[in-house]
Amino acid sequence: MTSGRGRAVARRSVRLRLGALAALLALGATGCAGGAATAPAAGPAVTATSASAAPTPELPAVLAASVPIRVQIPAIGVDSELMDLGLQADGTMEVPAGGFPAGWYTGAPTPGERGPAVLAGHVDWGGAPGVFAELRDVVPGDEITVSRADGSTAVFAVREVGQYDKDDFPTAAVYGDLDHAGLRVITCGGTFDELADSYRDNTVVFADLVPPA
Repeated sequence: MTSGRGRAVARRSVRLRLGALAALLALGATGCAGGAATAPAAGPAVTATSASAAPTPELPAVLAASVPIRVQIPAIGVDSELMDLGLQADGTMEVPAGGFPAGWYTGAPTPGERGPAVLAGHVDWGGAPGVFAELRDVVPGDEITVSRADGSTAVFAVREVGQYDKDDFPTAAVYGDLDHAGLRVITCGGTFDELADSYRDNTVVFADLVPPA
């Protein structure tokens, strides 16, 4: 864990700005390797046209910011500490240095905040299974639990599991703004390309916060 975690949380706005994301996780090699991607362009500005506009709907309940320290996915036996993942000098997202632990992308909201929190980890490393070796076996309805530094726990229910070619990664769906607290868990997927020395696809789990009691 790095000493800059508290500062990272303090600087983070509630909404994740796509323009601040210069990285897309492209996991490959014996573990996974970072790959650059261009963030989607911002949409046109929205301007108010009338003082009698419809009232803003109430947004789903979320948790206050708190750094994640552990992730558990009981359905596939995952119980891992979380390390910080930032950006490399070339603008690609860092990935864990080994098969364990998993990591949390510090440029995204903390799990439980409004917006898409992002966790990443290896499917394998050095010929041995990695932390997310069985992520592809997660199914909708499975729970993902994230323990947070403030002592609270964010529980997410899996909504969707997808496998995507790295050239067709769903950047907007993974990193785009949300009106609720979401979680994305990413690892390698598909077949291994011996020539490129990387996996051809990414497995992405999409989950939503179970409303706090």
